[in-house]
Amino acid sequence: MTAQKDKVSNNLPTTPKTDLVDVIRTLFRWKKVIVTACLLAGIGSAAIVLLLPVYYQANTVFFATSPDQATPELLFGDGALAPELYGNESDIDRMLTISESNELIDYLVDTFRLYEHYDIDEDSPKGQFYVRRHFLGLYDITKTKRDAIQLSIEDQDPELAATIARTARDKINQLGQSLIKSTQQRAIATFVNNVSSKEEQLAVLSDTLQALRKRYGIYNTEAQSESLTALASTTENKLNSTRAKLIAFQERGGRFRDSIGVYEIKAAGLEEEFSKLNLKLDRFNDGLSQVLLYTRQYQEANTSLSEDKEKLKQYQATYSSDIPAMIVVEDAARPQVKSRPFRTLIVLGAVFVTFLFTLIGILLFEAYSDVDWKAVYQGE
Repeated sequence: MTAQKDKVSNNLPTTPKTDLVDVIRTLFRWKKVIVTACLLAGIGSAAIVLLLPVYYQANTVFFATSPDQATPELLFGDGALAPELYGNESDIDRMLTISESNELIDYLVDTFRLYEHYDIDEDSPKGQFYVRRHFLGLYDITKTKRDAIQLSIEDQDPELAATIARTARDKINQLGQSLIKSTQQRAIATFVNNVSSKEEQLAVLSDTLQALRKRYGIYNTEAQSESLTALASTTENKLNSTRAKLIAFQERGGRFRDSIGVYEIKAAGLEEEFSKLNLKLDRFNDGLSQVLLYTRQYQEANTSLSEDKEKLKQYQATYSSDIPAMIVVEDAARPQVKSRPFRTLIVLGAVFVTFLFTLIGILLFEAYSDVDWKAVYQGE
């Protein structure tokens, strides 16, 4: 039975194992090479990092404000909702877009003479491209997890880094305000045109209304209607009374001849007065509907004109106001500590990479040292 088990075990395939002790033995045999390579890497990288320029990073943090702050309807309490103080995602995206615009970058390049500062030839065909690329390598704008915007500038001069960061932030605020003010300008121009058009319309209505009043003699519809009606009624009553008296005197004979003449004259005068009053009433009634129509149109146009003038004043007041497009949380202070390079980490990283690749190279060399590479190259 034991012989059969030995036979079976001899027939099983054997799995090659990597002898860790042999690997360690090999590495210790090459330890001088490994140590020398690591020392050379450390010394070389230390010499190189000492030549790297030191950069300082200035940071400023701000929130985007809501455009509601510059909306006259909300600002003056005409809207149903209170204006929001902080901007939403769209407002943050707008500020980020402004922060990454070439207009801002070119402004900073010209303001701080960055062509000379970065030692870039301004007159070269690609000078603008190179200076923008160099600046963007030192410039960073990000949205924080609390929906604030952080602007960072790196430079070898810490004071210049802080100045550029503050200037960039102020320019972003200015560009954000200009976008809002351009919208306000268009609204103001629209209101100015509306006011001018309505003033012309109001002048036409006023002239037409004056012509109708003069034509029909209507100046106060309610007062004139009451007075003319009352006067016509009174005159008619007087006329009827005078006629009745005249008939009575005529029936009594010739002895009342003088009274009959007096009442005939009175009746004739009242008839003439009543006739003229009727003509006035007819003319008044003929023009009343037109006068009322144009009076109502004039009043509505005047009310609309007053509302537009008030809105125009509100927009002009808002346009003249300095409403910021951002709320500054952290000013760009002069950085006290460098942001890069991290010399220790660079040296340690170079030593570690050298150590790793040296180990790999030694193991590969030992594993394939007995290979005839010439024959392999010749395909044999």
